[in-house]
Amino acid sequence: MKTWKTLADEVIEGRELTNEEALGILQSPDDELLELLHGAYVIRKHYYGNKVKLNMIINTKSGLCPENCGYCSQSSVSDAPIEKYRMVDKETIMKGAENAHQLNVGTYCIVASGRGPSNREVDHVVSAVKEIKEQYNLKVCACLGLLKGDQAKRLKEAGVDRYNHNINTSVNHHENITTSHTYEDRVNTVEQAKAEGISPCSGIIVGMKETLQDVVDMAHSLKVLDADSIPVNFLHAIDGTPLEGTDELNPRYCLKVLCLVRFINPTKEIRISGGREVNLRSLQPLGLYPANSIFVGDYLTTAGQDGTADHKMLEDLGFEIDYVKEEIGQSVTTP
Repeated sequence: MKTWKTLADEVIEGRELTNEEALGILQSPDDELLELLHGAYVIRKHYYGNKVKLNMIINTKSGLCPENCGYCSQSSVSDAPIEKYRMVDKETIMKGAENAHQLNVGTYCIVASGRGPSNREVDHVVSAVKEIKEQYNLKVCACLGLLKGDQAKRLKEAGVDRYNHNINTSVNHHENITTSHTYEDRVNTVEQAKAEGISPCSGIIVGMKETLQDVVDMAHSLKVLDADSIPVNFLHAIDGTPLEGTDELNPRYCLKVLCLVRFINPTKEIRISGGREVNLRSLQPLGLYPANSIFVGDYLTTAGQDGTADHKMLEDLGFEIDYVKEEIGQSVTTP
């Protein structure tokens, strides 16, 4: 019988998993979990060693979104009691960048709710990004929704390194989650960013009543999309949203999902993202054997783990923070 380590070695050699093998990861018995994690770690270590990339989010515009995404507290169909505000001023964005710099965060993510940005909002982000680059040289990811016209080009010229737009779920499950935009709308935005030379970031949300096959299809779709960075979110069901009360996940299954994404996308940055704390719980450290990136601090409308606790977790694991100095392309590793 082939072991997970053997399969990992074959993936490193270039073999792609069959659909049955991919489903087998999600269906694997819990008593094989440590062996599965070891296999995923063999792949992760081959490409990334023991380094971990840190990302931090700033929610620059909250709520006020016309879309009907069932998981989101900021959507038009949500009654969640969240703070709602229009685009914050540049000083607030810069203060967040300063905080990210102090925490050795490699990528600062500027996020805004809504279907897509107005040209005025893009101008605002462009101005902030230029200043961030001058003062802190942080890698900047923008996540502003569906892009139109020359917006991607303007973001690239300002210094935006990465653009995030998640596929969130599989093409077959998409209409069960939202009908106000299509799966193709999301893919097209990622392709638009890629066409301008911006590194594509696209990920998923697991735990939204999808099937195991849907999860496998998501991982394969991201491979086809050639996303450089893949955030894996685990649903943190928020009261007042259509998915309120949904509780399908356990920490062991979440780890199997991370392993699946690593086996199918072996060379990519895989980030443990929203819902990490409430779904992985005490098994959070094990997630960094398949994944090589995490968010530190808070998410959009939910609290994350304290940044210092994340740094302590990495230290306890023996991992190193991979902090990239953009101006000279030099990777600075912080123990």
